[in-house]
Amino acid sequence: MTRPTLGAVAIGRNEGDRLKACLRSLVPLCARVVYVDSGSRDDSVAFARSLGVAVVELDSSVPFTAARARNAGFEALQAEGALDLVQFVDGDCRVEPGWLEAGAAAMQADPGLGLVTGWRSEIHPTATVYNQMCEVDWHRPAGPIVACGGDMMVRTAAFRQVGGFDPAVIAAEDDEFCLRLGKAGWRLQRLPVQMTWHDAAMTRFGQWWQRTIRNGHGFAQVGRMHPPHFRREQMRVWVYGLALPLLFLLGLVLSPWLSLAALGLYALSFWKTLTGLRGQPMAGRQAALLTLAKIPNLFGMLTYFRRRQRGDAMHIIEYK
Repeated sequence: MTRPTLGAVAIGRNEGDRLKACLRSLVPLCARVVYVDSGSRDDSVAFARSLGVAVVELDSSVPFTAARARNAGFEALQAEGALDLVQFVDGDCRVEPGWLEAGAAAMQADPGLGLVTGWRSEIHPTATVYNQMCEVDWHRPAGPIVACGGDMMVRTAAFRQVGGFDPAVIAAEDDEFCLRLGKAGWRLQRLPVQMTWHDAAMTRFGQWWQRTIRNGHGFAQVGRMHPPHFRREQMRVWVYGLALPLLFLLGLVLSPWLSLAALGLYALSFWKTLTGLRGQPMAGRQAALLTLAKIPNLFGMLTYFRRRQRGDAMHIIEYK
């Protein structure tokens, strides 16, 4: 059988050395590589061109989104000639040697696969508790999946069939794309193979808070587009991010027992989360942040509802 042709799209904004590692991991192995830049102020564009990578600089008059960037990269790749497969990768990740070959082989062996992904890991997982939380989140079981993150290998025919990514989705756009692939009859699979190495580079509480607000925005927006996706996440946000804080405040006025009950439910949630993280570095701090996360998640959900009500543009929520 003829080996499928493969190109890659990397997207980024001010990723610096992370982008350099990303592009260096792709250029020797792909027929063509496109870098899509979303208004970087560093030397990202110049460096990409120095490697012979085609560069697309997005118009800043239109809101930047990862979905918009990936679509632009896909079209730029195809403009130079048809390809069978496209590897999408975020600019803060480098691709593991061997992944592209493994992914392409899986797609070649099974024409019903529209997408394959692998395992993403943090380069410096224990540098901060925020990095470690990402490390835990990345590791999901291999096998058939419903959705995955932005590092993915996609069959060109499948991408075109569903119309690519939705540029109006600013968070969880990868989930939204995957859900449409599945509804179109394509199968998605996570291979038991290391795929990418990610550099979260989160060192401050404020970065984590903004990232968690963004997650909440994704819960609301994609959950509305594809019910019942994210229904469980939304319910937890309504309970732990809104109902229990209101119960606690109500208890300060009516009865301290109500406030104690709210604190008790938070303690129970913390304990269950801590039990699930047993053996992980910084488990206690991770559990505390995951318990707290429902509050910024709520802010993100409310931001989406407000924007939709007013008809406002869905601008990205940056955390780096």
